[in-house]
Amino acid sequence: MMRYVRHLALGAACLALLGCGSTESGTPVGVGAKTTPATSDETTAGDSTAGKPTATKKASGGFKPSDKDKDPTNRIDGVTEQKYVAGQHVRTPQRVAYDHTPPLGGAHDAVWAACNGVVYAKAVRTEHLVHSLEHGAVWITYDPDKVRGAAVRTLAAKVDGEPYTVMSPYPGQPKPVSVQSWGKQLQVDGVDDARIDQFVQATRANPYLTPEPGASCDSTTFDQDDPPPFDPSPPGPDAVPPTGR
Repeated sequence: MMRYVRHLALGAACLALLGCGSTESGTPVGVGAKTTPATSDETTAGDSTAGKPTATKKASGGFKPSDKDKDPTNRIDGVTEQKYVAGQHVRTPQRVAYDHTPPLGGAHDAVWAACNGVVYAKAVRTEHLVHSLEHGAVWITYDPDKVRGAAVRTLAAKVDGEPYTVMSPYPGQPKPVSVQSWGKQLQVDGVDDARIDQFVQATRANPYLTPEPGASCDSTTFDQDDPPPFDPSPPGPDAVPPTGR
C-alpha cells in the first residue's frame, strides 16, 4: 500500500533535482488529520487506467529543461501562462482573490505547504500551496466529485516520494485534473493524459521558471498531518489581489 504522505529531507530533494542555496524572503501585503487514501472504487469519466496498475512516475522523454530549452511547456498543448511578482506575502487568515482556479501564482501566505512528495487527502488552504509553487513545486489538483478511487491512486503515484511535488483535491475546479507550477497551468479531462507527466518534468524545480530556485519544500512551521483547510467561499471585499497591491 502506497504511503500517502512522505516527508523528504531537503538535502535529498536538492540532490535529486537542482541543488540548494536560496533563502526565503518576501514583502508582507496583508494582515494576517493525517492524510489517508481514498477508498471509493469510482473513477473519473474517460479514465483508461481504471482497474489497472498505477502509471509510472517517469514522464515522457524530452521535456526536461536545459540551457537550450528553458521552458519545455512551450511544446505542450493547452498550457496557460500568467506572469506574477514573487515574494508577496499575506498572513493567516488573510485571503487572496486569485485570478485562476486553481491559482498558479500571485500573493500567498508567508508559510508554505510541505511539498516534498506529499499527497493531501483533504483540500488545503490555497494560499499556502501557492507559496509552494514559488519554491519550485508542481501542484497536482483534482475535483473530488469527478476523480475518485483508482483515478486518485494513479495521480498519487506521480507524487508520492517525489521531491518538489504535491497533490490535493480542489473542489469545483473547471476540469477533473489540473497541474500548476509558478505561472503555468495545464487542465485536462482525465488522469491518463500524457501531458500531465510532460508538464511535471518540464516545470518541477525548473531554475529558469522558478522565482526561488533551491528554496525548501520541507516546512517546519506547516503541519502536513493537520493542514489548514480549504475555504470554498468567495474571498470577499477585503481580499488581497494576486498582485499583492
